[in-house]
Amino acid sequence: MRETDESEEQDEVRACPECESDNLVKDSDRGELICEDCGLVVEEEKIDPGPEWRAFNHQERQEKSRVGAPTTQTMHDKGLTTTIDWKDKDAYGRSISSKKRSQMHRLRKWQERIRTKDAGERNLQFALSEIDRMASALGVPRSVREVASVIYRRALKEDLIRGRSIEGVATSALYAACRKEGIPRSLEEISEVSRVERKEIGRTYRYISQELGLEMRPVDPKKYVPRFCSELELSEEVQTKANEIIEKTAEEGLLSGKSPTGYAAAAIYAASLLCNEKKTQREVADVAQVTEVTIRNRYQEQIEAMGIHG
Repeated sequence: MRETDESEEQDEVRACPECESDNLVKDSDRGELICEDCGLVVEEEKIDPGPEWRAFNHQERQEKSRVGAPTTQTMHDKGLTTTIDWKDKDAYGRSISSKKRSQMHRLRKWQERIRTKDAGERNLQFALSEIDRMASALGVPRSVREVASVIYRRALKEDLIRGRSIEGVATSALYAACRKEGIPRSLEEISEVSRVERKEIGRTYRYISQELGLEMRPVDPKKYVPRFCSELELSEEVQTKANEIIEKTAEEGLLSGKSPTGYAAAAIYAASLLCNEKKTQREVADVAQVTEVTIRNRYQEQIEAMGIHG
């Protein structure tokens, strides 16, 4: 109820109460919201969450900043604990004595031990490090790792890990995050970097997406086209043609119930023939990690729908 009241309040100040103009400007220096037409100060004393200092370049920002790295979901403690550096040097960069060195070694060891207070935290630490390892191997951006970590934490909170392997749930969370962020990776690609079999990943993914209510739309085959074309060293023309084939044949209802990777691969194969940049079915199948039979079947369906005689 409180959230709706706040949103209603925000909607109310969208227009000036004096002249009813919606031409409102924020003055961040003074923390005011001013009407440009009549000059009325609509809001004042807004809290500025930013720093109190000003910096004009990156170096100044680094020197004046008094905070550490931002919190992250990719670490079990969200990156809030202390870390003792492995370099055996003091604040001035000078080497420390052997006595101090052995003391720091002991402190570092204990610091690592006390970062995880129980088995649950140790398991979370292992799962998040697995997500990080697989994401690095797949070459996906940091945002995907963050989303995967959030999905895994939610699964842990809902007690969905019981009776399932930590690696299986971690891999499924990464697969779901890739789809959610619009950077899809096929189950075959995910299983290659995982320590879990493809079947288990698929099964666990379906279970957690259903239990957590992850609204997953079917993957658009066009999302795979740029990556596959790049690996096959095909031109921009082939890429455009493949997207066109996918669009036209999907409108005919051919995509329903088909694997998006196989569908994209067949469209690329057809486009490469049409643009005289022929690639064999085996070459395309290897890149897309589908069988040649899949490509042949989808290719026949697509060219028939397009009215092309191959």
